[in-house]
Amino acid sequence: MKKINFLFLLFITVSPVLFAQERILTMEEAVIKQRSSLAPSRLKQLMWIKGSNNFSYIESSNKEETLVSGSAENDKKNNLVSLTELNNSLSSAGQAAVKPFPIILWKNAKQFTFESDRKVLCYDISTKKTSIDATHDFGDDAENKDVAKSTNYAAYTIKNNLFIYDGKNNLIVTNDKDENIVNGKSVHRDEFGISKGTFWSPSGKLLAFYRMDQTMVTDYPIIDWTSRPAKNENIKYPMAGDKSHEVTVGIYNVSNGKTTFLKTGEPKEQYLTNIAWSADELHVFIAVLNRDQKGMKLNSYSTVTGLFEKTLFEEKHEKYVHPMHPMVFLPNASGQFIWQSERDGYNHLYLYNSDGTLIKQLTKGNWIITDFAGFDAKGTKAFYTSTTESGITRNFYSIEIKSGKTTRITSGEGTHTSTLSSNGNYIIDNFQSTIIPRSINIVSVSGKKSKTIYTAKNPLQEYKLGELNIFKLKSENGDELFCRLFKPVAFDSTKKYPVIVYLYNGPGLQMINNTWNGGGDLWFQYMAERGFVVFTMDGRGSSNRGLAFEQATYLHAGVVEMKDQMVGVNYLKSQQYVDKDRMGIFGWSYGGFMSSSIMTRYPDVFKVGVAGGPVIDWSYYEIMYTERFMGTPQSNPEGYKESRVINYIDNLKGKLLLIHGAQDNVVVWQHSMQFIKECVDKGKQVDYYVYPGHEHNVLGKDREHLYQKVTDYFIQNL
Repeated sequence: MKKINFLFLLFITVSPVLFAQERILTMEEAVIKQRSSLAPSRLKQLMWIKGSNNFSYIESSNKEETLVSGSAENDKKNNLVSLTELNNSLSSAGQAAVKPFPIILWKNAKQFTFESDRKVLCYDISTKKTSIDATHDFGDDAENKDVAKSTNYAAYTIKNNLFIYDGKNNLIVTNDKDENIVNGKSVHRDEFGISKGTFWSPSGKLLAFYRMDQTMVTDYPIIDWTSRPAKNENIKYPMAGDKSHEVTVGIYNVSNGKTTFLKTGEPKEQYLTNIAWSADELHVFIAVLNRDQKGMKLNSYSTVTGLFEKTLFEEKHEKYVHPMHPMVFLPNASGQFIWQSERDGYNHLYLYNSDGTLIKQLTKGNWIITDFAGFDAKGTKAFYTSTTESGITRNFYSIEIKSGKTTRITSGEGTHTSTLSSNGNYIIDNFQSTIIPRSINIVSVSGKKSKTIYTAKNPLQEYKLGELNIFKLKSENGDELFCRLFKPVAFDSTKKYPVIVYLYNGPGLQMINNTWNGGGDLWFQYMAERGFVVFTMDGRGSSNRGLAFEQATYLHAGVVEMKDQMVGVNYLKSQQYVDKDRMGIFGWSYGGFMSSSIMTRYPDVFKVGVAGGPVIDWSYYEIMYTERFMGTPQSNPEGYKESRVINYIDNLKGKLLLIHGAQDNVVVWQHSMQFIKECVDKGKQVDYYVYPGHEHNVLGKDREHLYQKVTDYFIQNL
């Protein structure tokens, strides 16, 4: 038997004896209330006040909400306006009262805006009066609202068309009759960092927008079971290897009502990503990615003529290029910009001239930048969050653009989520770790000044909890694999306990972090209270560990990931307290693919499996995601065959429950239906449960039902 090399680096051990714990979690608390009353508390609407070193948040006392401010430079706190006072000012201005305190945005150091009754209202701290900044006179069927900060023009969509309200009139930007031509919405199935379909210019007078032609994409049926009889509602779902939609970018000029479409060229099956404007609004920059995702060109287009101007630079990779962030121009130096790239194997910052000349690589190392925060007022320093210390920690840094000198601003091992003030002098640092629910601090970017403005209480201090350990094992090739383990409440090392392995292990997601509860759900503690060991590992293929770690699974989904999960399984079996004959596995989406794959390809390991929303056959999954990691079924037939879970059904031995949302438009229902049909044909007994009305995730109150179903299945069979 091959020797397993375990690297026991125990970062954190959290013991239940630290607290006076008596209660045990209910299912409602573990699933629903973990996001509300049992989540670490925070300061509501905490933000910087624009153009100052002051911050604001909503404080509640005596059933009254009040907007208060604090200063980074002293300990003074000022009450700015209570909800009652705000409503009095609204009444004086002839506007309707609001409740609760509205979501605000600071316009300057003395004024904030908020939306109410289709208006943008402005409250002045000095005069204590409310005025109307803009009116957004459009109906309730408007979606995807995007307001230009400089003009308050509002772009929005109704069905498949795009409109703009300019303060007086609703302007028709597009008028496509075919519902399969979609304007002003997210494209490419939200891949490549795309989350919206409209992009205002700096002046707020020009609007770039996506136009997606889906007429060539095959219809896919989604059944509405609530009507009588049931009704088919087709969606456009481009499956791997099939015809993709075609996207263009339009530039709408609010002043003259004209649209210019950019000449983004052939082939039409390409991905237009990471849209950015030049400061003078004469150019729009687009990262154009070819369909096989091996080559990207950062192109410049004229906003006046729509013509292609030049390619600033190209990036190529034998596996894939994955642009996720638009260029960011330096303040006071519009001729230079920051570009994020994984070209050296890790996501780092690169400094360019606007003509595409690389000035230098700003950051470098075997770690990644997870968030770029911006610049100081002079544009001499850039700020970012990175994994420099560890793959499960996040710290905030500054780098001097000229010298390259870096400074770590935050301290303490854990996860820092930091917000930079508009002048770049201070950060609001929201800190968590496995032992600190939340600590909010104001920190100077020099690192010399720091003060705590909020400390959250432990929301679980009254509950009996299992001991949490975060540690590392090693894969067969020596990569460190982060693991998280919850031991049962009242753990006794002389006893044997059943195990649940919860996993995802797919691209784009990291399950384990040095955050409260280790980044895990309270359901894991719920199961620990009921005598289970709960284990999770981020194997190769998962996120935030660099390109080689993620690309280890390229063209062979499931193979390397399962090998890594078996490292975790062998570790568990080596523990005297683990009952190796009572092991279960549970995952959703990519995790559902993994759990069903392991149940059929390692049939003697797990007695019980649960696969939620599982990918069964990658040729039935969407183009953008699948082809990045697997190529096409035509170019990689062996890889698709190898990963097809149906091909291994003959091996199935344990109890297996499949769960699917009946309206799933991400991993379509056909996946698990195919699996069930093959099980029937081969005489294999499996369990199956469907959630009508739910898409890829079972959300809302029904999520409690889902987790009760899963819990009962493990308890009954383990």
